[in-house]
Amino acid sequence: MTDTVTSPVATPTQVAPKQRGANGSARIARRLALGLLSALIGLAVWIALWRAGLNGFPSPLAVLGRAGEMAKTGVLFTDAWASLKRVLIGFALGSLLAIPCGFVLGWYPTIRTIFDPYLQFFRMVPPLAIIPLTIVLMGIGETPKIFIIFLAAFLSAVVATLQGVLSVDRTLINAARVLGARDFTVFVRVVVPASTPFILVGMRIGLGASWATVVAAELIAAQAGLGYRMQQAQQFYDLPTIFVDLVAIGLIGLVMDRLILLAEKRLTRWQERRAG
Repeated sequence: MTDTVTSPVATPTQVAPKQRGANGSARIARRLALGLLSALIGLAVWIALWRAGLNGFPSPLAVLGRAGEMAKTGVLFTDAWASLKRVLIGFALGSLLAIPCGFVLGWYPTIRTIFDPYLQFFRMVPPLAIIPLTIVLMGIGETPKIFIIFLAAFLSAVVATLQGVLSVDRTLINAARVLGARDFTVFVRVVVPASTPFILVGMRIGLGASWATVVAAELIAAQAGLGYRMQQAQQFYDLPTIFVDLVAIGLIGLVMDRLILLAEKRLTRWQERRAG
C-alpha cells in the first residue's frame, strides 16, 4: 500500500489578495513611470522652444529662478491664495446651486420646457462677455469677480446634471416602480446614483472653466491674484513672471481636478470601469 502525498493547493481566496496587491503595485509603478516620462517630454519641448529663440521664450531655469524670487518675497503665495479663494467660492456656489437646478429640470418636463431655452441661451454667452455688465451693476469689488466664476461653474454643472437625469435608464425607473417605490424613493435611490458620474464630470469641466475665467475676472480692479500679476507682467514683457503664474494656475487646478476625480472613483464604485 503506497502513501499518497498531497501537495497543498492554494485556493482562489488565498491567491486573489496577493495577486490583486501585485497588480495594484504594478499599475501604480507604471503610472508613476508614465507620469515621469510625460514631465520629461514636456521639459524637453520647453527647452527646444527656448533654444529656438521663439520671441524671447524663457528658459526653465529663468522661470524657476523667478518663482524662487516671488516665493521669497511672498508675492507668489499671496497671489495664489487670492485666486484660489475666488475660484473656491465661485466654483462651490455654482456647483451647489447647479446640482439641484439640474435635478429639477431633468425630473420635471414642464419646468424643463419653460427654462431650458434660457439655460441654453446663457450657456452660449461667454461669461467674460458679461464683465462690463457686472462692473456697472456690482461695482469693482470682489462680488463681480466671484459672480463671473460662479456663472462659469454653474452653467457647466447644471447642463451635466440635467443630462445625467435624462440619461437614466427608464428600465431601472420602471423596475423600481413595479416593486412599489414611490417617486421620491425612485429619485433618491435610482436617479441620483445614476446621475452622479455626469455631475462629477460637469464639476470637473466647471472647475476648468472657473480657472480659465479667473484670469479675466481679475481684470476688474484686482490688487492681487495670479491673473492680475500676469496682466501686470504683460505690460513690461516679463515672460518669466507670466510663466510662473501659468504654471501655478495649472498645478493648483490639476490638484483640485485630481481631488474631484478621487471623489468620483469613491462615489461611483458600482460603475464598471475599464482597467487601465
